[in-house]
Amino acid sequence: MTAQLTTKWDAFYRDSDLDCHAIDVLTQHQYLLPSQGHCLDLACGLGANSLFLAECGLSVDAWDISQVALQKLQQRAEQQGVLSIHCRQVNIQANCLPKNQYDVIVISRFFDRSLSDAIISALKPKGILFYQTFTREKLDSTGPTNPDYLLMRNELLRLFSPLTVVYYQEFANLGEVSFANRNEAMLIAQKPDMELNS
Repeated sequence: MTAQLTTKWDAFYRDSDLDCHAIDVLTQHQYLLPSQGHCLDLACGLGANSLFLAECGLSVDAWDISQVALQKLQQRAEQQGVLSIHCRQVNIQANCLPKNQYDVIVISRFFDRSLSDAIISALKPKGILFYQTFTREKLDSTGPTNPDYLLMRNELLRLFSPLTVVYYQEFANLGEVSFANRNEAMLIAQKPDMELNS
């Protein structure tokens, strides 16, 4: 299964344009990032989030199953003189994630329900999670069609309930649907300071 997934995503990224942008939940809330620290861009793809984080002065681990995507990211980082991105090919599973390692974790358009506890554990106390991915109530065919990879209503809030919610957005089909992002939910949440809570 891993070889099939790697082949699938290598083929996808081989034909992908490098003109990609960091996710809205990150760029619109850049002021919440620490001035320095260690970040994980999980399932980073072509690495727009990684480049954005590095430009903010953070050290970034960029993980993806696709070696093609990582090679493109590494080339782009070198062209831009960005030295603080560390690429690693990973078949992302819960046991891959270290405990209390990251000040920031960013996840965009990747969803695996089995990883939520490991993601929480990988954050340092006071670490921040930025998550943006597709919902089942999306209004067009963008993103996956398999419901296993789509969020149910308020699912990010439930999966990451041990964290303190800083920001949440899930507009779905409420109101005037021609405005705003209607296909994705966005979450920013912080891990409690264990020392204060113990």
